Amino acid sequence: MDLSLIQKDILITLITLYHQHSHSIKGEDIADMIQRNPGTVRNQMQALKAIGLVDGVPGPKGGYIPTALAYKELNLNVSEGDYDVRISRDGEIISGATVQEIDFTTLCHPDICHAVIRLFGSAKLFEIGDQITIGPTPVNKLLIRGEVFGKDESKQLLLIATSEMISLPKKSIKAYMSSPLKTLKSTHTLQDAVVLFNKDRIHGAPVIDNGKLAGIITMSDIVKAVEKELPLTTKVDAVMTTDVVEVPSGTKLFEVIRRFKELKIGRLIVVDDGKPVGILTQSDIIKVFPSL
Repeated sequence: MDLSLIQKDILITLITLYHQHSHSIKGEDIADMIQRNPGTVRNQMQALKAIGLVDGVPGPKGGYIPTALAYKELNLNVSEGDYDVRISRDGEIISGATVQEIDFTTLCHPDICHAVIRLFGSAKLFEIGDQITIGPTPVNKLLIRGEVFGKDESKQLLLIATSEMISLPKKSIKAYMSSPLKTLKSTHTLQDAVVLFNKDRIHGAPVIDNGKLAGIITMSDIVKAVEKELPLTTKVDAVMTTDVVEVPSGTKLFEVIRRFKELKIGRLIVVDDGKPVGILTQSDIIKVFPSL
């Protein structure tokens, strides 16, 4: 069947919102996303319903849901448990669009690498010149960065000139952490911490009491304490950070990279069955993945 451009736009938006929220979608929500008049969307929904592409759900919490025929009509092959390959622009994840397929059109060219990105969502969310990041993909953990230089809104395609392609490390953080831990006790002084840092050439250490993590102290904490004219005999628990990020040792490295950026931290503690076993720093990540 031949659908108009607006019908395709409405249908792909309905499918996208339905997969995001797992319930029927109101016409007003679709109209808001595609910046159309709600009355126009309702009229088109009646037409799409008549040809079997959408079903109406009655009641105050009702709306519309896509039928299996809708996926077939749009050549969408989405199954239960599919992994969402996200797209980010300027560090922010785009809501309403994920990647369904990547086709490298000039992979063998020595100077150019272009790709066609088939979206599960609306190409209208993007503009020519947008700098985007795609991924990581589920199997190879591929991360792709590039610039949008074209798009096809009728087929929900983006054309990008890739600037970087990286396969993220798949090993767990246990393979990259520093271990055994260099630790302090809460009864140790700032002088003890400085001696430890200089001896082992580190910039921070966890504070552990009776096998449990009490906090973490860094060289920055010590510098701030000195600026406040606190003596070096001050106990570390007076200046340490107690809100410490802990991550299980089996966590994949690529999964924690975002945490460093979002939480603006320089290190985290790796734990095994709740027991601290290592420390992972930004420097450890940069050694493995310098482009981050």
